[in-house]
Order: sequence, then C-alpha cells, then structure tokens
Amino acid sequence: MNLNQRKLLITGASGFIGSFVVERALELGAEVWVIARSTSNKRYLSDSRIHFITADLANETAVVANALCEADTQWDACIHVAGVTKAIDAAAFNRGNYQATVHLAEALLQKHLLKGRFVYFSSLSVMGAPKELPAMQSAKGEHYLPINEKDEPQPNTEYGRSKLKTEQALNKLALEQNLDYIALRPTGVYGPREKDYFMMAQSIKNHIDFSVGYKPQDITFIYVRDLVEAALAAIDKGTSGRAYFLTDGRSYASRDYSDLLQQEMGVKNVLHIKAPLWLLRIICSFNSMMTRITRRPTTLNNDKYHILRQRNWLCDITPAKTDLDYNPQWPLERGVRETVAWYKENKWL
Repeated sequence: MNLNQRKLLITGASGFIGSFVVERALELGAEVWVIARSTSNKRYLSDSRIHFITADLANETAVVANALCEADTQWDACIHVAGVTKAIDAAAFNRGNYQATVHLAEALLQKHLLKGRFVYFSSLSVMGAPKELPAMQSAKGEHYLPINEKDEPQPNTEYGRSKLKTEQALNKLALEQNLDYIALRPTGVYGPREKDYFMMAQSIKNHIDFSVGYKPQDITFIYVRDLVEAALAAIDKGTSGRAYFLTDGRSYASRDYSDLLQQEMGVKNVLHIKAPLWLLRIICSFNSMMTRITRRPTTLNNDKYHILRQRNWLCDITPAKTDLDYNPQWPLERGVRETVAWYKENKWL
C-alpha cells in the first residue's frame, strides 16, 4: 500500500483506533491531518509531522466547514473514526455519531474539500442479533450461521441504532451529492491502548473471570492493526456505498479470550464465574438508572446488556477479502500476546 504524499484527514485520532490509523498512515508516507477538539488528549499524537485542525464535530456544518477551510487544502481521503461508544442516552449517541458525521461529510462536500473517499467506521452492532438460533451441531457444540449483508439490520442498542442511522445518512448524501463513501462494520476491536477489554485483564490479574449466559456463544474479534489495514485499503479499494463486515476470520468460544489473557499474564488459579442473564439485567438496569441521575455513562448499562447477552457474533467477511484484499494477520493468540506485552511495558499491569 502506497500513500506517499497523499493527504489524509483523520478524525478520532486521539482515541484507541484513530491513533493507530495515524501511526500507520505516517509509516506509509501520507500527509496526515487530524481533526481534534482543543481539549483532546494528544498523548499518542506527538509526531511532528501531524497537522492539527481544531474543531468540534458536534457544532453545526457551517462551523465545521469554517474550521476545515482554515487549513487551506483539499484531502485525498477522509477516515472518520470518531464516535461515541458510551453515552447517557439516545440523544447523546445521536449527537456523537449521527450528527457529528453528517456535519463533517456535509462540510467536506459543500466546500469541495474532499477529492476522494470518505471511509466511515460503523459497527457490527448495526445488525443486532438476527441469527440467534444455533444452525448446526458439531463435536464442539452448537454453532450459528454468519450474519451477512443481505440480513436486515435489527439494532438492539442505542449505539447500534445511531450507527445505522449514520450509514443511512451517508447513503442519502451519496445519492443526492455524490459522496463516495465506504462503511466498515468491525466486530469487537481489541489491542494496546483499548480500555474496555483491559478491564478483563484487570479481572484476570485478580484471579476472577466473569461471563454471562449459559447458551452456546460464537464470538469474533478483530485486532486493531488488522482493522487499520482494512481502513487504509478502503481509500482506493471496495465498492462505493457498500458496508463491509470485519473480523479476524475466526470464531471463538466465550472463554478463549480470558484463557489467553491468563496464559500470557502467567496468572494461576483463576475463578471462572458464569452469571445468569437475569442478574446482568438487574446490574445494567441499576447502572443505567444511576447514569440518568449522575449524567455519567458507565460500562455496564442497558446497551451493554444486549451486547453481552448476544450469542452470535459471526459475520461473513468474504466481501472484504474480495473487494479490499483484506487478509487478517492477527489471530487472537497473536493479538493478545502483543496486547499483554504492551500492558506490561506501559505499566497498565
């Protein structure tokens, strides 16, 4: 992949995934421009080659457009990673995902600032749980059919609904204003700098592994470096207007991730606790009630309940392999090994 001297506009660069996108784009020779709020943490954005644009995408399109115009340039592509994964209510998800994306896309179109493709980071969560009945029995248990792009999206979280609404808005802009865009729908993303999966590592360190639900579960993952390669490939490859599912191409049992963490961390005698869904429901409902009072989002909430109770996270990545030449290099064992090494090196563990 050659991005030599191509101008890329990247959002969400101060976050987990976005910071890796920036690093890889710079490695490949791109001229990187980053949209960040004045309050954004730039811990992973210290490279002197990065050009910064101070803007808040929550502002109206005209305000965002003015901030972009101050850069006095045009971009060959925009990779829009920024978004909200935890929020206090549906309105906050709507502002952080749908409205922010529309403001950015409209600003780029109205001022003719984008010469190429708009790559949007959506989520597998737009699909909800359309295939929850096991379809086959094997020596290892019951398994499900993969979700594919022909399945009707049935988002069951506020997060998923906001992401689907955003995809629909981009499709409208494509039809009405000729926006060239691709949506990426990754499954759960893990790796260095990520904080939600890190909570599991902390739990393992304390000799406790917590999971929920007794029905069989097929889980998928994608390592952050594989996701970044797919995003950068989507600048030139893939069908405009199409949404691509992304995983590492494998299926995992519910304990695989925690077992690998335990192995890499060298922790012995871990207590594995499997709780019923009704208990998770009570905890998540209580936390969501407290969020409405404190106005501070928590990790275990009503959205998280639907995510944790979902049994089938399989999805068909054949279109991504075909169109984007996507070839995942980081199976879970390799990814967890590098992630734990990073935790230790950076004193997270």
